[in-house]
Amino acid sequence: MEASELIKKVRKIEIKTRGISKHLFAGEYHSAFKGRGMSFSEVRNYHYGDDIRNIDWNVTARYNETFVKIFEEERELTFMILVDVSPSSFFGTSNQMKNEIITEISAVLAFSAMNNNDKVGVIFFTDKVEKLIPPKKGKKHILRIIRELIDFKPEGKGTNLSEALQYFNNVTKKRSIAFILSDFISNDYENPLRIAARRHDITGIQIHDPREQTLPKVGLIHANDPETGEKLWVDTSSKKVRENYAKWFQDTQEVFRSTFLKSGSGVISIGTDESYVNALLKYFKRRK
Repeated sequence: MEASELIKKVRKIEIKTRGISKHLFAGEYHSAFKGRGMSFSEVRNYHYGDDIRNIDWNVTARYNETFVKIFEEERELTFMILVDVSPSSFFGTSNQMKNEIITEISAVLAFSAMNNNDKVGVIFFTDKVEKLIPPKKGKKHILRIIRELIDFKPEGKGTNLSEALQYFNNVTKKRSIAFILSDFISNDYENPLRIAARRHDITGIQIHDPREQTLPKVGLIHANDPETGEKLWVDTSSKKVRENYAKWFQDTQEVFRSTFLKSGSGVISIGTDESYVNALLKYFKRRK
């Protein structure tokens, strides 16, 4: 992309998403996430009414008395955005493609974090980790993130969320707020997600397109899988073929939702024909 065109696109997204984060998400973001970043301070004897999840079992066993961990609020949070840049995100039949919505949501979240003086970092992934932008503060840093979101050229073809989560677990030692943006057409990420969710506050944002839910009945079509490169003929006039495809899509949706909820993580599902602003606002309010 030409530099002048890139600058125009960055500016356009900045104006749109910064306005959204400033006017709609400032208070919601603060209420949803501030106070959830806690660091260990000390232990004390258990008092009636204390949360049993905070019991320090090692100290309790050592002294034969019940002790609980005391936490204090961290003054700033580290905000990480994991972005799926695999070829399947470059698809859309409504107003925008999935990757365009992912870019805008990432920008809104980044500006919301910036407005609350939090650090923001990004991990780009496909079937491998493509790039890490370490967490920093400031408008200049956020604009760099937006430039990368718009113009990043991935090397990988598939989607490996498990590897992205393992990398995230290795490089992010301090407790963080993490959003994962993907269509979640990926398998076997339950274990690394569970490990990550023990330390971090994680939300998965699934972006999907209406056309991905069902196959149109248009006869024989030549289909191409953008992630594997496989080309095959599909008979969409077959009711069985259409039913199997619809079931696959629903199964993918359910695996995403159940896996994240089981780990204690949050979930948001947004179609390319839906308002991501409304979906995010609803989620933030629900977390209060």
